[in-house]
Amino acid sequence: MTHVFMGVAGCGKSEVGRRVADRLGLPFEDADAFHPRANVEKMAGGTPLTDADRAPWLDAMSEAIAAWNRGGGAALACSALKRSYRDRLREAGDVFFVHLAGDRETIALRMAAREDHFMPPSLLDSQFRTLEDPAGEPGVVAVSIEPPLDEVVAAAADAVRAQRTGEAVRP
Repeated sequence: MTHVFMGVAGCGKSEVGRRVADRLGLPFEDADAFHPRANVEKMAGGTPLTDADRAPWLDAMSEAIAAWNRGGGAALACSALKRSYRDRLREAGDVFFVHLAGDRETIALRMAAREDHFMPPSLLDSQFRTLEDPAGEPGVVAVSIEPPLDEVVAAAADAVRAQRTGEAVRP
């Protein structure tokens, strides 16, 4: 199974996903590595991606998810903002989503503090406009990013562990 840490830019997908993967002994990948160069350049220039821009990115991740699932699973940091994107990833096989949820103000502060990331804070509003809340979808749990990072990581790891062992997943 692949565990996807999802949410808008700046919510902590990479950091939380990497730490949970380390705790659970899973390989970790970041969806940013699957973007064609043109997508990265477009975002770095402040232009939001279209669904057509995202299609090859989703295809590449779907192939990776299928391979990871054959090899015991992985953790992936991926925005997966729309239901159609999540459904495309689900088509690749067993996928569980951890939605790292937070308010715009908190995430904007975090984005402003980041260094050396291609995604400018100016695209945050487009991320929130694109986000289709996954509440109620199968195989999704929401984890608040409001607590300190160690607590967020612990909650996300607990959700993944519970999902892996078949326990009830608590939000």
